[in-house]
Amino acid sequence: MQSYLQYHRFRRTLETQIETDRNRTRAVDRVNQNLPPSDTSRASDPEKDVERGESVASSGENTAVDEATIGATAENSNHGHGTEEHEEEFDIGAEHDAEDPGERRDELPPNSHDMEARRRQGDADLSRLPTTKSGRSGLSRSGTALGHILTGVQVRKREEHEGGEGNVFIVDFQGDRDSLNPHNWGWGIRLWITFMVASIGFVVGVASSIDSIAIQPASQEFGISEVAESLATGLYLIGFGAGALFAGPFSETLGRNPIYIVTMAIYIAFLAGAGASQTYSQQFATRFFAGFFGSTPLTCAGGSLSDIWNASERTLMFPIFANAAFLGPIIGPVIGGYIVESSLISWRWTEWITIIMSGLVLILVFFTLPETFPPILLKWKAAHLRAITNDERYRAEVEVRMDPFLTRLGRACYRPFLLTATEPIIILVALYLTVVYIILFTFLDGYDFIFGEIHNVSIGVQGLCFLGIALGLFLASPLVFLIRNLAAKGMVKAKANGKDKLPPEFRLWYAMIGAPTIPIAMFWMGWTSSPEISIWSPLGASVLFGFGILCIFISSYQYIIDAYEIYAASALASITLIRYVAAGAMTVVGVPFYQNLGVHYTCTILACISAAMVPIPYLFYFYGHKIRARSKYAPAD
Repeated sequence: MQSYLQYHRFRRTLETQIETDRNRTRAVDRVNQNLPPSDTSRASDPEKDVERGESVASSGENTAVDEATIGATAENSNHGHGTEEHEEEFDIGAEHDAEDPGERRDELPPNSHDMEARRRQGDADLSRLPTTKSGRSGLSRSGTALGHILTGVQVRKREEHEGGEGNVFIVDFQGDRDSLNPHNWGWGIRLWITFMVASIGFVVGVASSIDSIAIQPASQEFGISEVAESLATGLYLIGFGAGALFAGPFSETLGRNPIYIVTMAIYIAFLAGAGASQTYSQQFATRFFAGFFGSTPLTCAGGSLSDIWNASERTLMFPIFANAAFLGPIIGPVIGGYIVESSLISWRWTEWITIIMSGLVLILVFFTLPETFPPILLKWKAAHLRAITNDERYRAEVEVRMDPFLTRLGRACYRPFLLTATEPIIILVALYLTVVYIILFTFLDGYDFIFGEIHNVSIGVQGLCFLGIALGLFLASPLVFLIRNLAAKGMVKAKANGKDKLPPEFRLWYAMIGAPTIPIAMFWMGWTSSPEISIWSPLGASVLFGFGILCIFISSYQYIIDAYEIYAASALASITLIRYVAAGAMTVVGVPFYQNLGVHYTCTILACISAAMVPIPYLFYFYGHKIRARSKYAPAD
């Protein structure tokens, strides 16, 4: 709904921009050529020769006019009634169909034959001009028809691999301040988009963990072991990883909003199937597909943030999304614990509550979330220009160069594996995040042993113990201001050295601060989880763990995005697939892991593995630029 309304608002904004450009050009024509404005609302037959490959381009003479003179001339033009009537006859973008002025000679006002002859001469001159990109103010004439005056339109010949021949008008934004560009939208709407994207991440995260605390009653109802029932959580996570591979091609073809709306609706439908399942096989299948479709909007969420915030602003805004993405799996057991403990409702309400929450988010997304993907917005702009001008040559770059969908889908499926096999940065970042997610999701089983068996608390209180991790997430968030100050100082040095941006390795500051805290937290939790030691000790360890995982997550995502740029989507899809499939498998292993080894040794093993990962951010901080220099996919500085 919001995209539909946005599409129509888009046209009104574009018409305003066209009016501004043509008024400026009309004023310049009077000053520089002393000619009446010509009708360029439709491409005439001579102008259509451009489509057959004939070359035209800007004379460039208009750009020499002083802006003050333009404004004065435009203002003076409003005083002459006769001039206004003539402009209505030959106005740019007029609603009436374009006609040959020669056919209307008898209808022209007295003394206008000389003006008409001069207009014909002007059109002839324009048809012989070679094409260039439109000027800084829309004053240089580019191409034909409306392409003469529009800023943000580049006229060029079709390349061989693009098919067809002749010229094409490539539509882009009108410079850095174009109001149609999502980066230039108001802070209010961009903050709302960020909140909605974070909400999507939160609810699909809740769904991943909320039923983990209902293993015991669910296994009893289905007549299977608790280890087997843990597959309900594990298969959701595996589906989550598998779905991440397909998000990119679909969002690049259809836009962000259709992906959010359609996949969230399907995800909710499969959650309803899980809640109504009568056998464990039905539950497992529906949970897998709920994860598969639930991952798609979450995977696109990072792209949505990049659509609306620049690199500096993302330093502040990405932690909001990161908090929500981690908070969902942590809040899930808190809610689920009290559902399972209640004598009034069934354990199946773990699914119904998630459906209600997800449904509310879906409604808000449907009615309030605008489309943000720039190539889609430029497709809209090109479509409106085609409708306004009746000229099919206006195209967004993505429409001219876009590969077939199946080609892009195949590339999206194999490229993540190619990057994983060949890129050391992706291999190690994926390994690190996999370890973090394994620890986090094995806690879904481990908290029953740590707090349930050792400290003898109820299921509801076990869920509340996850809030320690949530507190750690919030404590890590203020680091954003420290990092931002470091970024400002680093940017000053970069500009002094002739660079316009910081190296990707700057993003690793979060990880370098947080990496040592994870093994410390795991050793602390493992060896202070005892009936003789206060429950507050393992809770304190969980706070430190939450602090560390958020730091690793923020650094990993931002580093990959900055380091791989156009290949970042494939790199992140690879990392998402690996970490969720591994975490899903480990949720099944978690129960026997804690049962057979006990809390002390299980936490010790996880602490040792996480300790081995600590050097990774430091390694990349000092040597990442050399590694990227040898990469085929990560551009060097």
